[in-house]
Amino acid sequence: MDQTTGTVAAPREPVEFPEFVAARGRHLLRTAFLLTGGDAHLAEDLVQEALGRVYGKWRRVSRLENPAGYVQTVLVNTFLSYRRRRSSTERVTDSIPETGVSDPDPALRLTLLRALGELAALDRAVLVLRFWEDRSVEETAAALHLSSTAVRSRSSRALARMRARLGEEAAAVMRS
Repeated sequence: MDQTTGTVAAPREPVEFPEFVAARGRHLLRTAFLLTGGDAHLAEDLVQEALGRVYGKWRRVSRLENPAGYVQTVLVNTFLSYRRRRSSTERVTDSIPETGVSDPDPALRLTLLRALGELAALDRAVLVLRFWEDRSVEETAAALHLSSTAVRSRSSRALARMRARLGEEAAAVMRS
């Protein structure tokens, strides 16, 4: 029911899966890139796995009020599941592959990505959803299956750790 007019909303016309991927794929990839701490290859794998999980249920998912939010939640859960697996054969390196960047300050971006990558997976997911995706505390809590209080406390602690890790390094990057 539409709360502003008091009328029942008409059922949404389902979006075709290829159209959805074309419209939201880059956004999902950017989110995955941030979740993985800058690992572009792992980000692509996570997006592909999340989209694969959703594809089988797409007829039902496409009729949801917010299919993009559902897929975003699947992506975050896929990332958290990946982090829990101990049998992963891939090893994280300290180098980021060279990519074209149009940022005015790529050094600051790399510094922030490095600090974000040093956080625990759940803390990183909270920060990415809250501040990159600009989600509310409640939306973040629902996506991560946490309480609102847990999201606020994790967010606060993770930001404090980011500030502490960045400390002098961020100040040096901003001065140059």
